[in-house]
Amino acid sequence: MNKSYALITGASSGIGLEISNSLAKRGYNILLTSRREKVLKNISINIKKKYNVNVDLYACDLNHEESPSKIYKYCESNGYVIDILVNNAGYAIPTLFHKTSLKDEEDFIRVLGTSVISLSKLFLKNMIENNYGRIMIVSSVAAFAPPSKIQSLYGPIKTFMNRFSESLNLSYNRNGITSTAVCPGYTVTNFHSSSGVQDEMDRVPNFLKKSSKRIAEEAVIATLNGKKVCVPTKTWKIIVFLIKILPNPIFSILSRKMAPGRYEKK
Repeated sequence: MNKSYALITGASSGIGLEISNSLAKRGYNILLTSRREKVLKNISINIKKKYNVNVDLYACDLNHEESPSKIYKYCESNGYVIDILVNNAGYAIPTLFHKTSLKDEEDFIRVLGTSVISLSKLFLKNMIENNYGRIMIVSSVAAFAPPSKIQSLYGPIKTFMNRFSESLNLSYNRNGITSTAVCPGYTVTNFHSSSGVQDEMDRVPNFLKKSSKRIAEEAVIATLNGKKVCVPTKTWKIIVFLIKILPNPIFSILSRKMAPGRYEKK
C-alpha cells in the first residue's frame, strides 16, 4: 500500500477543501484535518469515490497547543509519510483590537502562526530523511497590504508566515524541500461569514473576488513546482505589484475604495 500522503489543515471547506480535491485528482493520498469530524467524513467518502485514492481524517482544533503533535503521532502510528504539508487553517477576528480578549488573540496566533511552525518542524525531519518535501503555507495578500482598522493581527501574522516560508526555503532547499507561500486576495468561501466579516466582503467589487477552486489549483501547481511565492490570478498579481511600487498613503486611499470595510470599522 502507498503510504505517501498529503496533509491538509482546514480541509472541511473553502480553499482547503479545493486543495484536497486538486491533489487527489493528481493521485495523491489525502489526510484531512479540521475541527468538524462529521463534515470531514462526508468529504473523505466523496474524494475517495471520485478519485480512487486513499483518504483518512483526523479531527482536531489547532488552537490547542497539543494538536500538531497529536496529528504527527497519528501519522506515525499509521505509517503515513507526509510528502506534502498544506498549512491552510485560518480565520479572522472581526472586532477592534481593544475589544477582543487576550485569549482570543492567543488562539488566533496559535492557529495561523504557531501551529504552522509546529507542524512544519515536526514533519520536516521526515522530509529531510526522504530528500523530498513540499510545504504550502496559505498566506494572504494582506501580508503586503497596508494595515486595517480591523483584524489587527491578520496582516502581521501573514507577513511573518511569508518570511518563515522564505527561511524554510533557504535552509532546506538543498534537501529537496521547498516551501510555497500562497497569497490569495479576496476568495469566495465561507471564511468571511464564519469570521464575522461578511458585510465587509459584500462591499468588495466583484472583479476582485476569485473562486476557491481557481485559487487552489494555482496554489497546488506552484507548490508542486517548488515556487517560493504564489499570488493566484493576474488581478491580484497586478495589485501586489502596485502595493510594492506605490507610496503607502496613495495605496491606502485606493484600498478604501476597493475594500471599504477594512478601514471603516468603529
